[in-house]
Amino acid sequence: MDFNGSDTIPGPRAEDHLPHTATAAAKIVIVGGFGVGKTTMVGSVSEIKPLTTEETMTQAGIGVDDNYGSDTKTATTVAMDFGRIRITDQVVLYLFGTPGQERFWFLWNGLFEGALGAVVLVDTRRLEVSFEAVGRLEERGVPFVVAVNTFPDGPRYPIDDLRGALDLPPEIPIVECDVRRRASSRDVLMTLTRFLHDLALADNLT
Repeated sequence: MDFNGSDTIPGPRAEDHLPHTATAAAKIVIVGGFGVGKTTMVGSVSEIKPLTTEETMTQAGIGVDDNYGSDTKTATTVAMDFGRIRITDQVVLYLFGTPGQERFWFLWNGLFEGALGAVVLVDTRRLEVSFEAVGRLEERGVPFVVAVNTFPDGPRYPIDDLRGALDLPPEIPIVECDVRRRASSRDVLMTLTRFLHDLALADNLT
């Protein structure tokens, strides 16, 4: 690039500007194990071009990263994914997707700071990779919902069985979704916002 003035650094696209009607914003974190669909969810639902920090997977990850059920996955998030979506003309959600591999979990603490709520993405082929995400959210007191990403070859279980396997109390919503579809991912976020609204009402009554 010529810095003598002939070229300029491009600014944000018009569609990326925050709507002038927005009066409130909330930070939402999307967590889960490696390969459960966090990056896909942020990308499918974000109204702006999402920011991703994906890097190509290499031989160095063999024996370190558990990619069972994600054999065709060639890239992985190493810091975070970021997107934005309007729930109403006034309310905007900022979406942060966490890295899934255990060696990057130290980044989760910073991403949880200031989060109003979270989505735990679950792959029924590997329920155990979700335990750490649920435990960390419970420890930090971050309200969350569980979204079961319906992979084509994933087993289907009754909601009560999933609740028992994840050791979740009855008030935590569990929904099925297909994170490749914008409408499905948006429905998950709407479930979370309704849950957060109900929690706020309950707090006001106590």
